[in-house]
Amino acid sequence: MAVSITVDYEGGLRCRATHGPSQNQFVTDAPVDNHGKGESFSPTDLVATALATCMATVMNIKAQQKGYDLVGMKVSVEKHMSEDSPRRIVRLPIVIEIPFPESHPDRKILEATALACPVHHSVHPDIDKPVSFVWNG
Repeated sequence: MAVSITVDYEGGLRCRATHGPSQNQFVTDAPVDNHGKGESFSPTDLVATALATCMATVMNIKAQQKGYDLVGMKVSVEKHMSEDSPRRIVRLPIVIEIPFPESHPDRKILEATALACPVHHSVHPDIDKPVSFVWNG
């Protein structure tokens, strides 16, 4: 299934993206360290965000299939850019905090599901993507 997304450049290194099916929109801005104002997510911030939200989403799909929800789960990601050329993402460490005890019977399934998310598989293998799972039940 293809999804259409259109991007309108608004000037000042700012873009407005429109999701075709829903018509929802968001704005991106270049980061301060790359000639922008840093007033919104940068395109590379969206890569990091996509990874974190994808992991959270697929974990919750699996949890719902098993009859529960992971409300209260938190996923944090840090985006590290290269210091050399070409400018690129080099590291995306992720911490997933799950509001269940470490002894949860689906622990291994949920962790494997996170690591199998489509974005995790789509991000270039040269990008370091360490994942830490923190069980807080």
